[in-house]
Amino acid sequence: MAMAETPSSTSLFRRKPIENVEDEKTGNKLFKSLGLWQLTAIGVGGIIGIGIFTLAGLVANGGADAPGVGPGVLISFLIAGLASAAAALSYAEFAGMIPRAGSAYTYGYVALGEIIGWFIGWDLLLEYTAIVAVVAIGISGYFTEFMSGIGIDVPAWMQGTGDTIEGGVVNLPALVVCLFITWILSRGTKTFGRFELVAVGLKVLLILFIVGLGFFFVNMENYTPFLPNGFGAVFTGAATVFFAVFGYDAMSTAAEEATDGKKHMPKAILLSLGVAMVLYILATLVLTGMQNYTEISPTAGFASAFQSAGLPVIATVISAFAVLSILTVMLTFLLGVTRVWFSMSRDGLLPGWFSGTDRHGTPQRVTWIAGIASALLAGVFPIRAVADLTNIGILAAFVVVCLAVIVLRRSQPDAPREFRLPLMPWVPAFGVLASGFLMLQLHWETWLRFGIWLVIGLLIYWFYGRKHSLLNPGSPRLAPPSPETA
Repeated sequence: MAMAETPSSTSLFRRKPIENVEDEKTGNKLFKSLGLWQLTAIGVGGIIGIGIFTLAGLVANGGADAPGVGPGVLISFLIAGLASAAAALSYAEFAGMIPRAGSAYTYGYVALGEIIGWFIGWDLLLEYTAIVAVVAIGISGYFTEFMSGIGIDVPAWMQGTGDTIEGGVVNLPALVVCLFITWILSRGTKTFGRFELVAVGLKVLLILFIVGLGFFFVNMENYTPFLPNGFGAVFTGAATVFFAVFGYDAMSTAAEEATDGKKHMPKAILLSLGVAMVLYILATLVLTGMQNYTEISPTAGFASAFQSAGLPVIATVISAFAVLSILTVMLTFLLGVTRVWFSMSRDGLLPGWFSGTDRHGTPQRVTWIAGIASALLAGVFPIRAVADLTNIGILAAFVVVCLAVIVLRRSQPDAPREFRLPLMPWVPAFGVLASGFLMLQLHWETWLRFGIWLVIGLLIYWFYGRKHSLLNPGSPRLAPPSPETA
């Protein structure tokens, strides 16, 4: 079809053939070193963390811009989890077909066309970077609690910006931890995978310990009123905690580094979301049962809950381990942004310089650029503003993936699929509607920032990406590479 072969504006929806994705033999390569349990650990590591240790308390307690959800934060998590499950099934089908780096970007490129793939890829570059930043902000709250627990007062100027704490200048702990995580990821996928497996194991044990111990301090009176501000606050809360029920999407960007991507990726996606939701339900019940929602700390919920129960030593231990466990979330999403960036560069939509890898198959350039960018975001922005910004982008990606799986099932029904999601097209259609509904719950300023970012992306695509795309027969990238860019 001429649309797929000419570099004119009519080729904006040219699609990357599945066989081209599977048999990519040009460009830089990523090394295969991740098995099923390492992939599942990356997924669980990406999902569980700030949702339990920070966002649960933030949404339950509320704030100036959003009323407290109270014990109903449990329902917020269930609503967000249901929407996420529909998207997870769509991701699982795609991952079983196309086990390549890029995740939603690649899926959109194959099923809906280059311009859609570009927008989702460009969107994810911002969202994943911002996620690393917001998680780092969450870590800093627990770091401050831990230091206080051992008798050291952290100066106000380094705890956060003036918007979040009086006398604040910069969130120095958050900035430093972003750079530390970047260094770990730069050591290579095999090293990162081992670290993630051990850290996630410790994280799950910590959460089970918290839930088990906290159960003995639950006061049933704290569950009343269950919905202090009605269902409207619950839906708004669901849009915020949605941040806590994805992570498998970032894990799917590592498909190209899996030892058997087609077989292991669908299983890892579904396993990681299932484990996470069980732990979220237990944790939110215990948190809101231990302490009245109006008294829960919005930055270190469980630490404050155990402080109120007269267990300051446990609160200090939780703060210390929370910092370690939340690191895995940052690692997963920093991995995600670097692999999406790598894929877009390899496809010609961004300069080839970004897809350069070292001898370990690690894209060092984009790893450090993304890490430094997340450090700057974490240092100067408040947590809710960054969390809402990340949510709208991920929800948009979920809409695209759910639509793409419907389109590809109709256009290529006989294509080999390791996993086929059930109740087609109802499940992905529900994912589209649920994700779209949650997007509408976000503040207009979040939509404005999102729109500005997409407009910037459109300009870059129009003046660079569409001309250099490897699907454009006249692309300069199709010429033999020079020694500097090889």
